[in-house]
Amino acid sequence: MMRKSEYALWALLVLAVLAAGSTMVSLARSQSASAANSEIYRQLDLFGEVLERVRSDYVEKPDDSKLIEAAINGMLTALDPHSAYLNPKHFRDMQVQTRGEFGGLGIEVTMENGVVKVVSPIEDTPAAKAGIMSGDLITALDKEQIQGLTLQEAVEKMRGPVNSPITLTIVRKGVEDPFDVKVTRDVIHINPVKYNAEGDDVGYIRITTFNEQTTANLQKAIDDLKKQLGPKLKGYVIDLRNNPGGLLDQAISVSDAFLDQGAIVLTRGRNLEETQRSNARPGDLTDGKELIVLINGGSASASEIVAGALQDHHRATILGTRSFGKGSVQTIIPLGSNGALRLTTARYYTPSGRSIQAKGIEPEVVVEEELPDDLKKKADEVSTHGEANLRGHLKIEGAAEDEEASEEESGSSSYVAPEKEKDTQLNYALDLLRGIKSVDTDTKKKAEAN
Repeated sequence: MMRKSEYALWALLVLAVLAAGSTMVSLARSQSASAANSEIYRQLDLFGEVLERVRSDYVEKPDDSKLIEAAINGMLTALDPHSAYLNPKHFRDMQVQTRGEFGGLGIEVTMENGVVKVVSPIEDTPAAKAGIMSGDLITALDKEQIQGLTLQEAVEKMRGPVNSPITLTIVRKGVEDPFDVKVTRDVIHINPVKYNAEGDDVGYIRITTFNEQTTANLQKAIDDLKKQLGPKLKGYVIDLRNNPGGLLDQAISVSDAFLDQGAIVLTRGRNLEETQRSNARPGDLTDGKELIVLINGGSASASEIVAGALQDHHRATILGTRSFGKGSVQTIIPLGSNGALRLTTARYYTPSGRSIQAKGIEPEVVVEEELPDDLKKKADEVSTHGEANLRGHLKIEGAAEDEEASEEESGSSSYVAPEKEKDTQLNYALDLLRGIKSVDTDTKKKAEAN
């Protein structure tokens, strides 16, 4: 048995050792942080040296503000394809766009290999009417090459006074030579929800984008279809094809409209405490009616959140082809009078915990859209490269480098027939709702288009 005096001595020695160990760990961390800061300051010194050399020796006097903006954008675009700096004008334009009305051509775009790539033309806009398609590459604007411009600069050039024309030079898969398309700018009014009755028993709802008006317009569409079809209503077709996404909160509230309970989406940032879970509230606006959701290679981001939530809860049958695969969340961070930062701050996951980043949502019922005869020989023309094909995209979380390529999936066709009677995917969905066709969703049976 240890005497009190000896116990006190040993306790003092243990505490001294622990304190010394803690001091050593703290010192090591401090030295590590100091080394990291030292490296950052060295790199900043290098940037300052290059900046001063450009300002003093470049053949023409440069614009200092443009130099800094380009440097910031270069840093952000090196992170991933979706992070960017928004100068004050671009920030104002973005705010107007999310409200559902803005000026321009009506296309959702990204940057790929130095040229502008069309993610999706927005329905009933000048770009859509001019025949611009998902997957088109825009290489020049009014005969001036885009190469060397940032995405924001290219978008700025595509905007302009209403009724003013612009000529886009398009490179399209399946077409041998580049060709020009003349588009007249207009005020783009985005009606995010369009709907109609299909026959006397099915409600068709097309969601084209997720802006501030989407959920309210969806509620109106459901109410109107209920009144129009009454007790004959069998269910709804929710069309998310070529929907490029939009606001995260709208994707959550649209999903909530069809769910009574459970998770809708999980978002996870770099740190564990940044994990958030959004849950459905009681109340299904459709009263539990059967749902079929249409997706394709142009369905991205917010539309994938909706499809993934309804798929995981077995609330809807997902029909069509694999979606785009954008599984990241961008946060708009205002910078006062200096604009804003659009920064990728989180990945999102479906309720079951699966990430669709660079993989997409795989439908239970795979139906390829029937191509017209003139496109069958050049099917690649309407094939959309997915997130996995974008340079600098976020890799699949947790996958080893040699596993990433095998797990990633490229995009699928984004073609949708303009005439409903020729729309293979829509007609298959209507047959499923009416019981003319059936599918075993557990085995993911591939449906044969006819």
